[in-house]
Amino acid sequence: MAGDRGGIEAARERTWQSRFAGWLARWKGLLLVFALVLGAVAFWPAQHLHLDESIESFFAPEDPLLKDFIASKNWFGGDELLLVGYQDKDALTDEHLSTLHDFADQLSAVPGIQASGTQHLAAMLQPEGVAARVIMRFPSVREQVLEFSENILISADRQTVGVVLRLTPEKSAPVPRTQTYRAIRKLATEHHPPAFVAGEPLQVHDMFRYVEQDSVLLGVSSSLLLILVILMLFRSFRWVVLPLLVVHLSLVWTQASLYFADVPLSMVSSMLTALVTIIGISVVMHFTVSFREFRETMDREAAFHKSVVVLAEPIFWNILTTMIGFASLLVSTVAPVRSFGLMMTVGSGVVLIACMMVLPGGTLLGRWDADPRPTPSEHRLVAALHRLTIWLDKHYWPLLAANFAVLIIGSFGLAKLTIETDFSKNFRRSSPIVQALEFFETKLGGAGNWEVNFPVPEELDAATIDKVRALTEELRLLKMPDGTRLTKVVSLADGVDFIPWLAARTLAAKIDLLRDYQPEFVPSIYNSEQGRMRIVLRSLERQPAQIKLQLIEKVRTAAHRHFPDANVTGLYVLLANVITSLMDDQLTSFITSAIGIFICVALATRSWAVGVIALFPNLFPLVLVVGGMGWCGVPINIGTAMIASVSFGLTVDASLHYLAEYLELRRAGRNHHDAVLATHGNVGRALVFSNLALIFGFAVLALSNFIPLVYFGVLVSLAMFGGLVGNLVLLPLLLHWIPIKVNTGEMRANEEGHS
Repeated sequence: MAGDRGGIEAARERTWQSRFAGWLARWKGLLLVFALVLGAVAFWPAQHLHLDESIESFFAPEDPLLKDFIASKNWFGGDELLLVGYQDKDALTDEHLSTLHDFADQLSAVPGIQASGTQHLAAMLQPEGVAARVIMRFPSVREQVLEFSENILISADRQTVGVVLRLTPEKSAPVPRTQTYRAIRKLATEHHPPAFVAGEPLQVHDMFRYVEQDSVLLGVSSSLLLILVILMLFRSFRWVVLPLLVVHLSLVWTQASLYFADVPLSMVSSMLTALVTIIGISVVMHFTVSFREFRETMDREAAFHKSVVVLAEPIFWNILTTMIGFASLLVSTVAPVRSFGLMMTVGSGVVLIACMMVLPGGTLLGRWDADPRPTPSEHRLVAALHRLTIWLDKHYWPLLAANFAVLIIGSFGLAKLTIETDFSKNFRRSSPIVQALEFFETKLGGAGNWEVNFPVPEELDAATIDKVRALTEELRLLKMPDGTRLTKVVSLADGVDFIPWLAARTLAAKIDLLRDYQPEFVPSIYNSEQGRMRIVLRSLERQPAQIKLQLIEKVRTAAHRHFPDANVTGLYVLLANVITSLMDDQLTSFITSAIGIFICVALATRSWAVGVIALFPNLFPLVLVVGGMGWCGVPINIGTAMIASVSFGLTVDASLHYLAEYLELRRAGRNHHDAVLATHGNVGRALVFSNLALIFGFAVLALSNFIPLVYFGVLVSLAMFGGLVGNLVLLPLLLHWIPIKVNTGEMRANEEGHS
């Protein structure tokens, strides 16, 4: 193999590459020490990078859904609620109501909970105000209160009770939310019988906690697995340490850069470690294979020099195209997508710097375990790649047709993609949040809280209440084709209606009595100063995406019939649309990325035709993965929303290495078959090694507690496999008819190399 490449290496010995290789070799020790010192200095800021845990950040500032949500928070204080529930067959007895009251007081005393906003059945049936006690003497009122409280504070069968807790706004909370949630869950666990805790804020919190926990566990596990795989491939501890050192220094430097630039991490940023690992392992793997080959006939410094000369240009274009691919995400209007694009652009560039600083010293310093060694069965891999070349020649047209059939069939799968709006599907069934959601879905009407809000006159009158009552009744009767309906609808009209005529005769008097009975009820649904009112809704959280979005739209349509300026909002609505928001700019980002990468490949290969050809093998994994999701009915979730942009950026790097080798051989006078044969044996071998290491490394993501990370790990592995097929099968098929102008100088050098 070294003889095959000898001629073109002389032609590749460009002045700047040679000088650059010499400079790296000369300063190898200083570069390595500086890299380690810089890594140590960057470690502290890298560990203190801020994580933005707000769902609001997943929406563009001008998104109407976000505007409506923020407006509602300003009018009504926001519904950041926790739901605590447990089964109690004797819930309505005085003794058990007293126990419930004590439990609610314990929960309300937890720092971070607004005690005045706590709601529970004992407070409803045993009010403190004198006027309220008078009202509760009416048996019909007591029954109305129980009906009013159904699917909120008590189940329809009267055997399950719930406590609704209102969280203090995060900016003014006395303790971090994590501490509040931990204390509430502890009290719930210690209660007899054990209570369940749910609520949209808790779901969001658990999502970020799982990502944080898994990032540490999976980072260590994947590193250990990568060590094992790379050790098996090269049988050298030095060449295991080098790629891992490059990856971890790149991560630390990137995170430190983001810390000083005040760029927060987000949910989407959980992919940072995985993608930087892919880029770093890929670059080092190509260098390792090249260095090992040159060591067969050269000393270490000469082999290092030759490897840098051969790989400097393709690695440069490799990193540049990767940076362009991720920089295309900066066109997004969604903050987490933009920050992810920025950090991956920085991270990709940092990988190149880490390689420049680590590989010279890591390759040339010391004599212990200095050379990577071939695996015992590596000759079989090379032989298999050579047989693949012959097979491609023999079955050219059927293979070309089969590849394009996959592209066409997969593209139809794109139209079948669905969006996952059931937020609970992000967690394993055994997780506490899913178990709590199942409890509330089956016992207390679900955990999905949202609202319809609308303008009302400054002075409320009977006509306005009648309109509110009419809308309330219509929403209660609203029903989806599969039988799904709202499990609870609460409005000011409900409160007004259960005040007995003898207790209060006028509308104003009834509202005053409501304020005395439940101080938080009226201001939570009616803002007299802003002239705004809302109807509070509850629905099942664990519903199919189509049903949930249709239900939201039906509620909006009904509300507009009564109040044309009504808004439908709430955390339930935001969570149902968060994936749609993430995907809004993905097509624009993908087109921007494709154009930028096409230009880079065309410039790198000095051929516009090759630039066009290179797009197809990189579309192959995209269609294989994303189209396959559509055909298999796998919905798009937070972990897979940007898989198209990610998979496209991953595979183009391999294409550039393949094209650099192939085109040099063709320009040196080789025919297509010989060029593919040599490229498969060299670059193809590196591609197989890097893909093998990464696929095994990302298999660890299947252990994650956060389901989107499981999907991401599996789909990235499929994308790596699809990229391997695209570059080893489809790319050489497409290059068959591309005319390559032979460079006579390279041809003579090639002949000298063979001689």
